[in-house]
Amino acid sequence: MKILVTGADGFIGSHLTEQLVRKGHDVKAFVYYNSFNSWGWLDHCDNDVKGQFEVFPGDIRDPHGVRKAMKGCDAVFHLAALIAIPYSYHSPDTYVETNIKGTLNVVQAVRELELAKVIHTSTSEVYGTAQFVPITEEHPLQGQSPYSASKIGADQIAISFFRSFGTPVSIIRPFNTYGPRQSARAVIPTVITQIASGARELRLGDV
Repeated sequence: MKILVTGADGFIGSHLTEQLVRKGHDVKAFVYYNSFNSWGWLDHCDNDVKGQFEVFPGDIRDPHGVRKAMKGCDAVFHLAALIAIPYSYHSPDTYVETNIKGTLNVVQAVRELELAKVIHTSTSEVYGTAQFVPITEEHPLQGQSPYSASKIGADQIAISFFRSFGTPVSIIRPFNTYGPRQSARAVIPTVITQIASGARELRLGDV
């Protein structure tokens, strides 16, 4: 199967790209274009998959580039997004453009090109502070940051294409992912680092 992975240069996307290649799929990795000719975390991919996938530099906000990247593909894993919650307070417009408009570009292209499937990656942040646990899909959506609000908007765009046009969309909402290549600022690496250094009390956030 020919699969496009948007956000393939990121933490989750790079691992997904590697695993899809190992499973025998024909993978096209959509990475954010930059003048440094860097493919993000794919620069550090495992040796057994190097050179085994196609790289498409582009910008998820560009509908023409997204459509061009998607041509000839059977399915899409959409992971491209801005994810830093603190920065979303300073520059919410860029989160709307990237996360909401970017998702619109993806599902629109999937519809026009009649792809078999798009997997849209959301986040547990759309639920905000839990009103009950365990959290289910019926939990209310709460935009408690510009980032989470932009992901709620992206989810709703994807759902609207399923309901309006029958676009084959599935949404996943990961909770605390962790692993190699993850930012050391993420909560699980922060906890692990403190424990490994012998800390008797864990410090999270600014307290």
